[in-house]
Amino acid sequence: MTAIPARTRFRHLALACAALPLALAACHKADSGPDASSSNTAGSLTNAPVASVAPPAGKAWSDVVSATPQDGMVMGNPQAPIKLVEYGSLSCPHCAHFAETGFKPLVSKYVDSGKVSYEYRSFAIHSIDVPLTVLVRCASPQAFFGLVEQLYTNQPALITRAQQGDKQAQAAAGLPPAQRFVTIADAMGFTEFFSARGVSTDQAHACLADPAAAERVAKDAQSFSDQGVDSTPTLMINGTKVDAVAWNELEPLLQKAGAR
Repeated sequence: MTAIPARTRFRHLALACAALPLALAACHKADSGPDASSSNTAGSLTNAPVASVAPPAGKAWSDVVSATPQDGMVMGNPQAPIKLVEYGSLSCPHCAHFAETGFKPLVSKYVDSGKVSYEYRSFAIHSIDVPLTVLVRCASPQAFFGLVEQLYTNQPALITRAQQGDKQAQAAAGLPPAQRFVTIADAMGFTEFFSARGVSTDQAHACLADPAAAERVAKDAQSFSDQGVDSTPTLMINGTKVDAVAWNELEPLLQKAGAR
Protein backbone atom coordinates (compact mmCIF):
# COMPACT_ATOMS: atom_id res chain seq x y z
CA MET A 1 0.00 0.00 0.00
CA THR A 2 1.19 3.54 -0.72
CA ALA A 3 1.41 6.04 2.11
CA ILE A 4 0.82 9.74 1.63
CA PRO A 5 3.97 11.67 0.61
CA ALA A 6 6.27 13.17 3.18
CA ARG A 7 6.14 16.67 4.69
CA THR A 8 8.58 18.22 2.25
CA ARG A 9 6.47 17.23 -0.71
CA PHE A 10 3.42 19.00 0.69
CA ARG A 11 5.47 22.12 1.30
CA HIS A 12 6.37 22.45 -2.37
CA LEU A 13 3.43 20.72 -3.99
CA ALA A 14 1.65 23.78 -5.36
CA LEU A 15 4.77 25.71 -6.31
CA ALA A 16 6.83 23.01 -7.97
CA CYS A 17 4.52 20.32 -9.37
CA ALA A 18 7.43 19.14 -11.47
CA ALA A 19 6.54 15.45 -11.24
CA LEU A 20 2.95 14.47 -11.94
CA PRO A 21 2.52 10.85 -10.80
CA LEU A 22 -0.23 9.26 -12.85
CA ALA A 23 0.38 5.58 -12.19
CA LEU A 24 -1.83 5.54 -9.13
CA ALA A 25 -1.21 2.93 -6.51
CA ALA A 26 -3.52 2.23 -3.59
CA CYS A 27 -4.05 5.34 -1.52
CA HIS A 28 -5.53 3.63 1.54
CA LYS A 29 -3.02 2.35 4.05
CA ALA A 30 -4.26 -0.37 6.36
CA ASP A 31 -4.35 0.40 10.07
CA SER A 32 -3.60 4.05 9.44
CA GLY A 33 -5.00 7.14 11.05
CA PRO A 34 -4.19 9.83 13.56
CA ASP A 35 -3.24 7.21 16.17
CA ALA A 36 -4.45 3.88 17.46
CA SER A 37 -6.46 5.34 20.33
CA SER A 38 -8.45 7.68 18.10
CA SER A 39 -9.61 4.93 15.75
CA ASN A 40 -12.94 3.57 16.90
CA THR A 41 -15.39 0.84 16.09
CA ALA A 42 -19.15 1.06 16.47
CA GLY A 43 -19.12 0.45 20.21
CA SER A 44 -17.62 3.78 21.20
CA LEU A 45 -20.01 5.69 18.92
CA THR A 46 -23.26 4.14 20.10
CA ASN A 47 -25.98 6.73 20.73
CA ALA A 48 -29.75 6.78 20.97
CA PRO A 49 -31.65 7.27 17.70
CA VAL A 50 -31.94 10.88 16.60
CA ALA A 51 -35.05 12.41 15.04
CA SER A 52 -35.41 13.47 11.44
CA VAL A 53 -35.44 17.22 10.82
CA ALA A 54 -37.48 18.90 8.10
CA PRO A 55 -35.43 20.90 5.55
CA PRO A 56 -36.10 24.54 4.67
CA ALA A 57 -39.27 25.07 2.66
CA GLY A 58 -38.91 24.09 -0.97
CA LYS A 59 -35.53 22.42 -0.46
CA ALA A 60 -33.95 19.09 0.42
CA TRP A 61 -31.15 19.10 2.98
CA SER A 62 -28.78 17.99 0.18
CA ASP A 63 -29.45 21.37 -1.48
CA VAL A 64 -27.93 23.14 1.53
CA VAL A 65 -24.18 23.39 0.87
CA SER A 66 -21.58 25.76 2.27
CA ALA A 67 -17.84 26.16 2.74
CA THR A 68 -16.21 25.29 6.06
CA PRO A 69 -13.25 26.90 7.87
CA GLN A 70 -11.19 23.78 7.06
CA ASP A 71 -11.55 24.44 3.31
CA GLY A 72 -14.09 21.67 2.99
CA MET A 73 -17.64 21.79 1.69
CA VAL A 74 -20.47 20.57 3.87
CA MET A 75 -23.85 19.32 2.73
CA GLY A 76 -26.96 19.03 4.87
CA ASN A 77 -28.44 20.27 8.11
CA PRO A 78 -25.88 22.63 9.73
CA GLN A 79 -27.20 21.51 13.14
CA ALA A 80 -27.18 17.79 12.33
CA PRO A 81 -26.24 15.82 15.46
CA ILE A 82 -24.14 13.41 13.39
CA LYS A 83 -21.33 15.03 11.45
CA LEU A 84 -19.49 12.92 8.87
CA VAL A 85 -16.19 14.20 7.46
CA GLU A 86 -14.27 12.60 4.61
CA TYR A 87 -10.66 13.39 3.77
CA GLY A 88 -10.48 12.29 0.15
CA SER A 89 -8.12 12.50 -2.79
CA LEU A 90 -9.77 13.24 -6.12
CA SER A 91 -7.35 10.84 -7.86
CA CYS A 92 -7.67 8.03 -5.30
CA PRO A 93 -9.38 4.85 -6.57
CA HIS A 94 -10.43 3.85 -3.03
CA CYS A 95 -12.22 7.20 -2.67
CA ALA A 96 -13.85 6.64 -6.06
CA HIS A 97 -15.13 3.24 -4.88
CA PHE A 98 -16.51 4.79 -1.70
CA ALA A 99 -18.30 7.46 -3.75
CA GLU A 100 -19.62 4.95 -6.28
CA THR A 101 -21.15 2.72 -3.63
CA GLY A 102 -21.94 5.21 -0.90
CA PHE A 103 -22.75 8.68 -2.18
CA LYS A 104 -26.35 8.12 -3.22
CA PRO A 105 -27.47 6.15 -0.14
CA LEU A 106 -25.58 8.52 2.16
CA VAL A 107 -27.44 11.48 0.73
CA SER A 108 -30.88 9.95 0.28
CA LYS A 109 -31.09 7.99 3.55
CA TYR A 110 -29.04 10.07 5.97
CA VAL A 111 -28.25 13.61 4.79
CA ASP A 112 -31.76 14.31 3.51
CA SER A 113 -33.19 13.11 6.82
CA GLY A 114 -31.47 16.01 8.55
CA LYS A 115 -29.73 13.56 10.88
CA VAL A 116 -26.31 13.61 9.19
CA SER A 117 -24.21 16.34 7.60
CA TYR A 118 -21.46 15.35 5.18
CA GLU A 119 -18.29 17.37 4.75
CA TYR A 120 -15.71 16.62 2.04
CA ARG A 121 -12.13 17.88 2.47
CA SER A 122 -9.94 17.51 -0.60
CA PHE A 123 -6.54 16.07 0.36
CA ALA A 124 -3.92 16.46 -2.39
CA ILE A 125 -1.86 13.29 -2.17
CA HIS A 126 -0.94 13.30 -5.87
CA SER A 127 0.14 16.36 -7.84
CA ILE A 128 -2.85 16.17 -10.18
CA ASP A 129 -5.08 16.67 -7.15
CA VAL A 130 -3.93 20.30 -7.10
CA PRO A 131 -5.57 21.50 -10.34
CA LEU A 132 -8.53 19.16 -9.79
CA THR A 133 -9.17 20.66 -6.35
CA VAL A 134 -8.83 24.21 -7.67
CA LEU A 135 -11.40 23.39 -10.34
CA VAL A 136 -14.01 21.79 -8.07
CA ARG A 137 -13.71 24.82 -5.80
CA CYS A 138 -14.07 27.12 -8.81
CA ALA A 139 -17.75 26.27 -9.24
CA SER A 140 -20.59 27.38 -6.99
CA PRO A 141 -20.98 25.58 -3.66
CA GLN A 142 -24.17 23.94 -4.94
CA ALA A 143 -22.23 22.37 -7.83
CA PHE A 144 -19.36 21.08 -5.67
CA PHE A 145 -20.60 17.62 -4.69
CA GLY A 146 -21.92 16.89 -8.16
CA LEU A 147 -18.52 17.68 -9.65
CA VAL A 148 -16.72 15.53 -7.10
CA GLU A 149 -19.09 12.65 -7.88
CA GLN A 150 -18.49 13.16 -11.62
CA LEU A 151 -14.72 13.06 -11.10
CA TYR A 152 -14.97 9.78 -9.24
CA THR A 153 -17.43 8.25 -11.72
CA ASN A 154 -15.13 9.11 -14.63
CA GLN A 155 -11.81 8.63 -12.83
CA PRO A 156 -10.30 5.84 -15.01
CA ALA A 157 -11.02 7.68 -18.24
CA LEU A 158 -9.86 10.98 -16.74
CA ILE A 159 -6.54 9.48 -15.66
CA THR A 160 -6.04 7.88 -19.08
CA ARG A 161 -6.66 11.23 -20.75
CA ALA A 162 -4.31 12.96 -18.31
CA GLN A 163 -1.54 10.52 -19.16
CA GLN A 164 -1.80 11.55 -22.82
CA GLY A 165 -0.87 15.10 -21.86
CA ASP A 166 1.83 14.14 -19.38
CA LYS A 167 4.83 15.42 -21.36
CA GLN A 168 3.24 18.80 -22.01
CA ALA A 169 2.22 19.04 -18.37
CA GLN A 170 5.74 18.18 -17.22
CA ALA A 171 7.13 20.97 -19.38
CA ALA A 172 4.64 23.41 -17.84
CA ALA A 173 6.23 22.98 -14.42
CA GLY A 174 8.79 25.65 -15.35
CA LEU A 175 6.23 28.26 -16.33
CA PRO A 176 5.34 31.26 -14.15
CA PRO A 177 2.73 30.36 -11.49
CA ALA A 178 -0.09 32.22 -13.26
CA GLN A 179 0.41 30.06 -16.37
CA ARG A 180 1.49 26.76 -14.83
CA PHE A 181 -1.78 25.17 -13.76
CA VAL A 182 -3.72 26.60 -16.70
CA THR A 183 -1.33 24.79 -19.04
CA ILE A 184 -1.32 21.61 -16.96
CA ALA A 185 -5.11 21.46 -16.78
CA ASP A 186 -5.48 22.12 -20.52
CA ALA A 187 -2.87 19.50 -21.42
CA MET A 188 -4.43 16.83 -19.25
CA GLY A 189 -7.98 17.45 -20.38
CA PHE A 190 -9.22 18.78 -17.05
CA THR A 191 -10.40 22.11 -18.47
CA GLU A 192 -12.41 20.31 -21.13
CA PHE A 193 -13.88 17.91 -18.56
CA PHE A 194 -15.10 20.73 -16.32
CA SER A 195 -16.31 22.83 -19.26
CA ALA A 196 -18.68 20.00 -20.16
CA ARG A 197 -20.04 20.18 -16.61
CA GLY A 198 -20.77 23.86 -16.23
CA VAL A 199 -17.37 25.44 -15.44
CA SER A 200 -16.53 27.48 -18.55
CA THR A 201 -13.02 27.56 -19.95
CA ASP A 202 -12.66 31.23 -19.05
CA GLN A 203 -13.87 30.57 -15.50
CA ALA A 204 -11.53 27.59 -15.11
CA HIS A 205 -8.54 29.55 -16.45
CA ALA A 206 -9.22 32.43 -14.07
CA CYS A 207 -9.25 30.09 -11.07
CA LEU A 208 -6.17 28.16 -12.21
CA ALA A 209 -4.22 31.37 -12.91
CA ASP A 210 -4.47 32.42 -9.25
CA PRO A 211 -1.33 31.07 -7.53
CA ALA A 212 -2.98 31.48 -4.13
CA ALA A 213 -5.60 28.86 -5.05
CA ALA A 214 -2.95 26.19 -5.66
CA GLU A 215 -0.96 27.25 -2.60
CA ARG A 216 -4.11 26.86 -0.51
CA VAL A 217 -4.51 23.26 -1.69
CA ALA A 218 -0.92 22.48 -0.70
CA LYS A 219 -1.32 24.18 2.69
CA ASP A 220 -4.45 22.15 3.34
CA ALA A 221 -2.56 18.95 2.51
CA GLN A 222 0.20 19.90 4.92
CA SER A 223 -2.33 20.77 7.62
CA PHE A 224 -4.20 17.48 7.24
CA SER A 225 -0.92 15.58 7.35
CA ASP A 226 0.14 17.45 10.49
CA GLN A 227 -3.14 16.39 12.08
CA GLY A 228 -2.19 12.74 11.45
CA VAL A 229 -4.38 11.96 8.47
CA ASP A 230 -2.22 9.66 6.37
CA SER A 231 -4.54 7.73 4.07
CA THR A 232 -7.55 8.32 1.88
CA PRO A 233 -10.37 8.03 2.38
CA THR A 234 -10.19 8.86 6.06
CA LEU A 235 -13.67 9.08 7.60
CA MET A 236 -14.63 10.73 10.86
CA ILE A 237 -17.92 10.76 12.75
CA ASN A 238 -18.30 13.63 15.21
CA GLY A 239 -14.54 14.18 15.23
CA THR A 240 -13.61 10.53 15.78
CA LYS A 241 -11.81 8.56 13.10
CA VAL A 242 -13.66 5.34 12.33
CA ASP A 243 -12.44 2.02 11.01
CA ALA A 244 -14.20 2.30 7.68
CA VAL A 245 -13.10 2.98 4.11
CA ALA A 246 -16.12 1.53 2.30
CA TRP A 247 -19.84 2.23 2.46
CA ASN A 248 -20.76 -1.20 3.83
CA GLU A 249 -18.39 -0.49 6.72
CA LEU A 250 -19.52 3.09 7.31
CA GLU A 251 -23.31 2.71 7.22
CA PRO A 252 -23.53 0.53 10.36
CA LEU A 253 -21.42 3.09 12.21
CA LEU A 254 -23.74 5.93 11.20
CA GLN A 255 -26.66 3.87 12.43
CA LYS A 256 -24.89 3.12 15.72
CA ALA A 257 -24.25 6.85 16.10
CA GLY A 258 -28.00 7.45 16.00
CA ALA A 259 -28.95 7.65 12.31
CA ARG A 260 -31.56 4.90 12.52
